[in-house]
Amino acid sequence: MTAATLRLGISRCLLGEEVRFDGGHKRDAFLTDVLGRYVEWVPVCPEVEAGLGTPREAMRLIGNPQQPRLVTLKSGQDHTRALEVMADRRLEELAGADLSGFVFKKDSPSCGVERVRTYNEHGMPGRKGVGLFARAFLGRFPLIPVEEEGRLNDPLLRENFIERVFCYRRWRDLMNSGATRQAVVRFHTIHKYLLLAHSAPHYRQLGRLVAQVSEYRPKDLALQYGELFMQALAVRATVRKHVNVLHHILGHFKERLDAQEKAELLGVIGDYHQGLTPLIVPLTLIKHYVQLFDVEYIREQVYLNPHPKELMLRNHV
Repeated sequence: MTAATLRLGISRCLLGEEVRFDGGHKRDAFLTDVLGRYVEWVPVCPEVEAGLGTPREAMRLIGNPQQPRLVTLKSGQDHTRALEVMADRRLEELAGADLSGFVFKKDSPSCGVERVRTYNEHGMPGRKGVGLFARAFLGRFPLIPVEEEGRLNDPLLRENFIERVFCYRRWRDLMNSGATRQAVVRFHTIHKYLLLAHSAPHYRQLGRLVAQVSEYRPKDLALQYGELFMQALAVRATVRKHVNVLHHILGHFKERLDAQEKAELLGVIGDYHQGLTPLIVPLTLIKHYVQLFDVEYIREQVYLNPHPKELMLRNHV
């Protein structure tokens, strides 16, 4: 599916390592037992790597949510600088790790990606914070897909994150292979329906960019394309948009279907639209006809197989 191994960063406690402040862990079975078969994990524990030890006094963010300080609850020790030094060093190492994504521990004052408790001068909590290491990572690697393990319990968010991880890997493979103008055009072509399932405006913008390939140096073209590409995939796909894509694909071979076959396929798409079946049901029937009629343009669409079928992600969306 990709030319290179998928390497994902991960908060070490999610792998079952006992590195939390209380000496415990937060092992996540989906990440270790299911997704772990398809990726190489690159574990990080900012607090341990900053030299704070295990177990350690619990900490929280205080002050301005945009520039909070990391302070221990009881003794009031400020560990902000230690985390900043650790982040600078670790991000430099991760820049050479060729990551395709990162799964962070939710609510952590070092790793939480969103809605982390941050306390004001009166000791009142707000939910506008970002963990210190997570914030530094997002600033250094804005295109790399990130998610929190808690949000991955939502089937839609899980499918979207893993889809973005594989797409990011394919784009990096494109960059690493030299990214000719023709390669960028082909990359856009095979991702057409996946893009439409997320954001038609981004798809049109990317189409205009590809139509002007001769005006860009190949590497600049690929870089600009990648930024817009990942922005598009960050827009959540919806049932309505999937239905639109399914009808577009159907248009490529509907004239070859007899009345009963066409009615069956439209009925299956309608059932999905009404929430009676998951996305995998109409997709399976469509893939059958794509193979039967040898529709090469559709067969090559990443939309049909954006991630390993063994993950069964589209069985639940």
